[in-house]
Amino acid sequence: MSFALTRESFFWHRVHSLTGIVPIGFYMLQHLTLNSFSLAGPAKFDGVIGFFESVPKHVLLAAEVLLIWTPLLFHALYGLFIANRSKPNYFGSRYNWSQNLMYVLQRWSGIALFFFLTYHVISTTVHKYATNDPRVIEYAAWQTKLTENGYLLLAVYALGVLAASYHLSYGIWNFCIRWGITVSDRSQAAVQRFSAVAFVAITLLGWAALAGFLMH
Repeated sequence: MSFALTRESFFWHRVHSLTGIVPIGFYMLQHLTLNSFSLAGPAKFDGVIGFFESVPKHVLLAAEVLLIWTPLLFHALYGLFIANRSKPNYFGSRYNWSQNLMYVLQRWSGIALFFFLTYHVISTTVHKYATNDPRVIEYAAWQTKLTENGYLLLAVYALGVLAASYHLSYGIWNFCIRWGITVSDRSQAAVQRFSAVAFVAITLLGWAALAGFLMH
């Protein structure tokens, strides 16, 4: 991959990688974990929704804007900027390094996630606030949405989870390099193996949450 780094872009690259882990990565893990309550049935899943709905709306909205939406928007837009400016050298090169393939998949998954998350946020959080109706994100609504039209949306969400899992897992490896945590080849290889395991684990967690809406 090729990307000319100035002092300013180096700083923003580091901020970009940091926001991908904290708070976005942390939020994604807890989001998938809470969604996996679908495996326990409608009452348990809706109980999670009810807990967050019991928080004063102005407090919940402020927390979402400051801790989730703002960093996510920065990460997404700056990520698109990086993808547009970068020149990966995996294809058409005799040096088909695994890291370059990982980089290409990272950029593609990021672009796919931009559109997927735009739809997801609008159809869930924005819809809930616009209608002032939390039922649009409860178990019954999800079950209907994922199973109608030949399970088309279920397939979209399964692919979205796959892209998000890869993006975060590779992001861990990239974060450790960019922040000087892994300097040696050995340490980078170790984190790369950890990222591969994390990719599988996070994907299975997300898919399990989706499966929960088909079981009850």
